[in-house]
Amino acid sequence: MLSMIARVSTAPTIAAGTVDGYGAIFNAGLFHFDNRYHLFARGVRAGYRRNTESGPRFLDYLSDVLVFVSDDGLRYEFDYVLGAAGSHGVHCFEDPRVQSVVSEGIEHVVMTYTNLPDPASGQPWRIGAHRLTYDGQRFHLDEQSGCLLGPAGVANKDAVVFNLRDGRIALIHRVHPDMQIAVFDTIDELWHADDDYWEPYLAALDDHVIIRPSVDSLGVGAGAPPVVSDDGLLLFFHERRSDGVYTMRVALLDHNTGRVIALPEGSVMEPELEWERIGDMENVVFVQGAHRSSEGSIYLTYGAADSHVGAMIVDEARLLSMLADARQ
Repeated sequence: MLSMIARVSTAPTIAAGTVDGYGAIFNAGLFHFDNRYHLFARGVRAGYRRNTESGPRFLDYLSDVLVFVSDDGLRYEFDYVLGAAGSHGVHCFEDPRVQSVVSEGIEHVVMTYTNLPDPASGQPWRIGAHRLTYDGQRFHLDEQSGCLLGPAGVANKDAVVFNLRDGRIALIHRVHPDMQIAVFDTIDELWHADDDYWEPYLAALDDHVIIRPSVDSLGVGAGAPPVVSDDGLLLFFHERRSDGVYTMRVALLDHNTGRVIALPEGSVMEPELEWERIGDMENVVFVQGAHRSSEGSIYLTYGAADSHVGAMIVDEARLLSMLADARQ
């Protein structure tokens, strides 16, 4: 791990089994709001088990979105279940990201997630999205806003939504094995894009690719929503190597287009601690949440071994210096 990055603790920020009725708790999005850290984690209901035959890795595997809160980003308390599998038209929630975007002068808090369908349906996973409302104490799913983003019938996930400099809405997503970007004038255009938009997009999918896996790697996917810096948009993302290890990489995106302007080779973080290497999925660090503080540091949350949540601090100045050396 590069010296510009330091783990908040050598122990998980949130460990598996710390909430009654749940086993693994991991892959957590983050939203810093009202002077508090609100962490949105994927919590797997207790009772799942490894599959000893062909098929999925686990059986009876259903996950909800659990919300934890913290005043300092070090100690989190479980608060409530935001989205439960089988509700809101979602069979299973996975890997939530929470982000704020402005469209037509209105701020929207958006949660994107992997919408995992009932395995019996034969349908692929899709990008699910809800707008969130806040009642002064808790966030809630806006029931009427739930939708699937991206082309129908295509496996698609790892979505983050953000503003370009001119106010347009960008969606970074992953049609395996690359990351692509789609751009819309308004959030409503994103929400209601249909085959008239997505069929030509898919026909020219290579034109929309912004990051491809490294040689001998299996795939890449967006991690946390991009962090705004003076030099560009900082995109922390994951890459799965050919040996199955999930690592964290970083790219600098252009404010105006969302396209890559700097992409250093290699990872900036890899699984090292025991709880990052051993769990439901071995050797995984999976970044999903980011908050830029006023002290020149970036706070990141990540999933570890598909079992726990960890947190780290990135020195922004040193990171930008590294990215400057890698500008394309």
